[in-house]
Amino acid sequence: MRGFTIRNLKVFFKDKSSVFFSLLAVFIIIGLYALFLGDVWVKGMEGLSGARYLMDSWIVAGLLAVTSFTTTMGAFGTMVEDKSRKITKDLASSPLKRGSIAAGYTISSYIIGVVMCLITLVLAEVYILANGGKLLSPEVLLKVLGLIMLSTLANTSIVLFITSFLKSQNAFATASTIIGTVIGFLTGVYLPIGQLPEGIQWVVKLFPVSHAASLLRQEILTVPLRQTFGSLPESAVEDFKQSMGVVFKFGDKYVSPVLSIAILLITAVVFFGLSVLNMSRRKK
Repeated sequence: MRGFTIRNLKVFFKDKSSVFFSLLAVFIIIGLYALFLGDVWVKGMEGLSGARYLMDSWIVAGLLAVTSFTTTMGAFGTMVEDKSRKITKDLASSPLKRGSIAAGYTISSYIIGVVMCLITLVLAEVYILANGGKLLSPEVLLKVLGLIMLSTLANTSIVLFITSFLKSQNAFATASTIIGTVIGFLTGVYLPIGQLPEGIQWVVKLFPVSHAASLLRQEILTVPLRQTFGSLPESAVEDFKQSMGVVFKFGDKYVSPVLSIAILLITAVVFFGLSVLNMSRRKK
C-alpha cells in the first residue's frame, strides 16, 4: 500500500495540469481579491487601523479552506483516470488487496491536500508580512496546522464519495469545474455571508467546508481583529464577525468551535462510510 500511495503522489505532481487545475479556484479568488475585492472591502473600513492586514488575513483563511477541498479533488483525478484507462483492473489482479488500493488513493489525496495547504499558508504569510502584517504566533500556527489536517480529512471523505460515482475524465472535469465555481460562494469568500440572502446563508452554514473556513478565520484573525477593533465597542466586533463568516449564528445561538469541529469529524466519518458502501455496491 505504501508503494501504491507513493505512486499516486508521483503521478499527481508530475502532471502539471492536474496541479494547476486543482488550484484554479484558489487562483480565481486571489485574482478577484487583488483586482478589486480587497480594495472594496478595505475602503468600506476606511479610518480603521490595520484594515488591510485584517482583510488579507480573512482572505487567507478562506483560501486555506478552499485549497483543502479543491486540491484533494484534483488528487482523486488519478483514481478516475485509472478507472477510465482500465488500470484499476490491472490493480485488482495484482497482489494488492482492494482495501489497500482504496486506502492508497485516499491517503495520497489527503497528503496532497495537506501539502498544498501548507504551501499556500507559507506563501500567504510571506505576502501578509510583505504588506506590513505580522506572522502567526507559534500557538496560533499550531492550531491552524491542526485545522488544516482536520479540514482536509473531512474534505477527503466528501470528495471520495463524489468521485466514487465518476468513471470518466469528462465527468470528473465537469464535476471539478462546478465545484470549483460554487465553493467560493459556499465558503463565503466571493461574497461575505452577511451580504447573501437569508436562505443562502442557511445553505452556507450547513456546508461543512464553511465551518472549516470559520474555524480558520477565528484563529488567523485573532491579532488583526484586536488591532483593528481594539478601541471600538464589542458590538462592532460581533457585527463584523457575523457579517464576514468568522462566526456562525443560528437564531440567537452562536455555533461554538467545538460544534464546528464535531461537524467536520462527523462529516469525515459519514462520507467515508457512504463511499465504502457505494464502492462495495458497484463491485458486486
